[in-house]
Amino acid sequence: MKRTVSILAGGLLCGVLSTAALADDGRELVIDGETIATTAVAADDHPLDEIISGWRFRSAETQALQMDDFENPAFVAIEYAEEIWETPAGTSNKSCADCHGDADSFAGLRTKLPRWNDEMGKPATMEMLINASIETHQGAEPWKWESAEMLAMTAMIGLQSRGMPVALETDGPMADWIKKGEELYYTRVGLLNMACANCHEDNYGNMIRADHLSQGQINGFPVYRLKWGGLGSIHRRFKGCMDQVRAEPYKRGSDEFIALEAYVASRGMGLSVETPSVRN
Repeated sequence: MKRTVSILAGGLLCGVLSTAALADDGRELVIDGETIATTAVAADDHPLDEIISGWRFRSAETQALQMDDFENPAFVAIEYAEEIWETPAGTSNKSCADCHGDADSFAGLRTKLPRWNDEMGKPATMEMLINASIETHQGAEPWKWESAEMLAMTAMIGLQSRGMPVALETDGPMADWIKKGEELYYTRVGLLNMACANCHEDNYGNMIRADHLSQGQINGFPVYRLKWGGLGSIHRRFKGCMDQVRAEPYKRGSDEFIALEAYVASRGMGLSVETPSVRN
């Protein structure tokens, strides 16, 4: 497992990384009596020695918030989504429940996203599937990617798969998109001349300022970040990373971020879905 203390980026020495042990005392993520897999064995051709959820890099206090649904601040949004689920909308005057019944009908969906969609001609993320249903079946205006409605609904639907292993389809037309995402993951960008891998592969477990770098796994999204004071999408997190290395970020829902999401999801195969997770 490679560890570096500092990174020479764009000719500037960024001495913000320091070697530190994983913020992990061996506890397990157990919610309502169910143990959620936060580590997984890496395949022989996997770039990581072991696959580790971001939950294991957090402080005991932050971990505890996710271990109790009554304390998890994301559940306020899930309650909001439950209201939306039952509310008729659009020209059809139908609710989500009218077509889909209970939300638990989507159990397992989060484990396979993004997945190939013939009609779209590309992999579909959770957000894209929700908006397609809103427009086609309800005759309503689509939601913005980071709207309160979208974040709440992706959290509630994702919750139905909590505890199930990430099991992305990686063959067929998905293979080219995953390959594109892999190229993006290892491409240095921005004024700091850094790639995703420089932090989340070369330096995970090290301290950056007052926080631990994780492997950047996305099995818990949408995630409630204490820093944000609310939920955020996978693509918001991607954008934030690009901002931090002083790169021009791609747009939420762009082909680049869809490909990157597919690749990063494939890196976390075997971890359990944690939606909605809590992070710093």
